[in-house]
Amino acid sequence: MKLLLILLGALLAVLTIKRTSAVQGSNHLICYYDGTSYTREGLAKLTLNDLEPALQFCTHLVYGHAAINPSSNKLVSNNEKLDLDVGTGLYRTITGMKKKYPHLKVLLSVGGDKDEVDADNNKYLTLLESSNARIPFINSAHSMVKTYGFDGLELGWQFPKNKPKKVHGSIGKLWKGFKKIFTGDFIVDEKAEEHKEEFTALVRELKNALRPDGYILGLAVLPNVNSSLFYDVPAIVNNLDYVNLMAYDFQTPQRNPEMADFPAPIYELNERNPESNVNYQVQYWLQNHCPASKINVGIPSYGRAWKMTTDSGLTGLPPVSDADGPAAGGLQTQTEGLLSWPEVCAKLPNPANQHLKGADSPLRKVGDPTKRFGNYAYRSTDDKGENGIWVGYEDPDTAANKAAYVKTKGLGGVALVDLSFDDFRGACTGDKYPILRAIKFKFQ
Repeated sequence: MKLLLILLGALLAVLTIKRTSAVQGSNHLICYYDGTSYTREGLAKLTLNDLEPALQFCTHLVYGHAAINPSSNKLVSNNEKLDLDVGTGLYRTITGMKKKYPHLKVLLSVGGDKDEVDADNNKYLTLLESSNARIPFINSAHSMVKTYGFDGLELGWQFPKNKPKKVHGSIGKLWKGFKKIFTGDFIVDEKAEEHKEEFTALVRELKNALRPDGYILGLAVLPNVNSSLFYDVPAIVNNLDYVNLMAYDFQTPQRNPEMADFPAPIYELNERNPESNVNYQVQYWLQNHCPASKINVGIPSYGRAWKMTTDSGLTGLPPVSDADGPAAGGLQTQTEGLLSWPEVCAKLPNPANQHLKGADSPLRKVGDPTKRFGNYAYRSTDDKGENGIWVGYEDPDTAANKAAYVKTKGLGGVALVDLSFDDFRGACTGDKYPILRAIKFKFQ
């Protein structure tokens, strides 16, 4: 009897632990570190001293991004002078951070939309098509992870993207349907079904190679990649430790130059593509038998910016038609149509810009009391038809809303992309990494 009570007590303890873990649910805070941010100049440079304050909050740090050599099919550094021991040795320095932050898992990412790909000959697809090509990739990936002290590998596999979809009213939808009769549907990848099977094989073979050393294997589903085309979810999920759904950049000034709209809404908006939101992407993976605990929602730390024209109207209410492509990039991003959170913050009304005019005058901020779609800010064009801008962006509040969504759904956590575009200097409010902090606070 006494033995039975002891066994029952032990079983109850195990169940309690499991239940507690399930309740906690959302505990992954996966932080992306773009190695190229170390090479930027001036205030845009993210030094290792600047990086350190973030590491107390992150559970994983993903170093981006390694590349594929199309000739050898091997995993290689994208910048040997920066990453490897022959130069700055950033790989080894970053993995060395684990000594000071032992809770931290550091992974190496391959691809992530940062590896140059020939549009007519995608090396990521070519590699999949041959088992002989997959072998050198797997062997070199295992070797690189082991040599530099990473805890695993993340596949940011660069599959072909969906074609941008325009926002149509009822008449536009009828016209689009009529045109389809003659033009047919746009085909993303004629061999998508084969590539799906081959990617399943790659994931299985790669996990088998990494498993003996206990290495982690993660997947990043990149923006505007159709999961139903390329991922056999039930077949791959048992060989993956986590899945980061990069559910953002649905609308960008590069993809949608004439129409400014929310880049990363949580829920579907009226008369929009029903797939272009966080909730749809999450539900797809859940419905295809991916455990909620393995799903992390990607949150960007930046905004997407369009030029407004005189025909874009005065209200700023999205979708904003007659936009004129990407607005000028910031001093930090140096990329058209892309503004980091501190760059967006500096454009919002504040004592320093309230009396400025023209291109330096503050934007009008429109919040999101529904917590469903995100914030935006804009400045209509002036009398000369100049200086108009519309920005859809993430800030600490919208990131906290997404973290709350993750928590409510019992998902695994959040993937923040990336640390170098959060306010790592505390220029906006004095707090360093405010977006990262807002997510962490919501998880507590």
